[in-house]
Amino acid sequence: MRSSRILIVDDDPNLLVLLAEQLREDGFEIATARDGQEALRRLESGWPDLLIIDMMMPRMDGLTLAREIKGRADLPIIVLSAIDAGDSKADLLEEVAEDYVTKPYHYPELRARINRVLRRLGDRVPRKSLLLGPNLTLDLHRREATVAGKLVQLTPTESRLLYALAANLGRTITTDTLLARGWAETENADPSYVWVSMRRLRQKLEVDPNRPAHLMTVRGIGYRLANADLSPDSAAQGPPELSPRSSADRAI
Repeated sequence: MRSSRILIVDDDPNLLVLLAEQLREDGFEIATARDGQEALRRLESGWPDLLIIDMMMPRMDGLTLAREIKGRADLPIIVLSAIDAGDSKADLLEEVAEDYVTKPYHYPELRARINRVLRRLGDRVPRKSLLLGPNLTLDLHRREATVAGKLVQLTPTESRLLYALAANLGRTITTDTLLARGWAETENADPSYVWVSMRRLRQKLEVDPNRPAHLMTVRGIGYRLANADLSPDSAAQGPPELSPRSSADRAI
């Protein structure tokens, strides 16, 4: 069982340090960003399970950031703000946020709200096209992909596997998890089904299936979906827990 990943976005450095330390002590994997632009850069290297966002930030306010995030993927958001207006809370909860906590926060209450939101989570996939590099775009709701400008149809099983991988962009998903997501128990599938399906997906989605840029194998564990646009510089700046690539990645 991996720890849930949380991205905290707030322009108050003291709050970032304190809240990150509190959540790490409770077993969460934490990344931080001091403004909306930095938060969006973090999302390019991997998606957290949940975001905690302040509303009042310079350059890009929290509402603009939340709308931008929701346009990319249906990631859950908890608003942490000093604004305590009932109408504002209602509007935010309806449009972009799963919950709203007023500053100064009471940590046990915030932690309880985080756990409650995380318990409701299923696969979180992009609402729009997912661009993974210059040669690959996924449209999972239509069971389609565009590979080097060519439209490719996906089977239901392939789509289910990609849903599970895209919901955890940049993170390794175990073979057992993919097996459970891709096939029903009545199909009596075994891990070889995943291996064969991933080879077929590479044939469909990779420009060079023998040197995959997106569907990576982590030997002895499972697979991960990687963003080929991630540059070495941005990978160095991002937190290890959100990085989509590692030296353990290999193709079958």
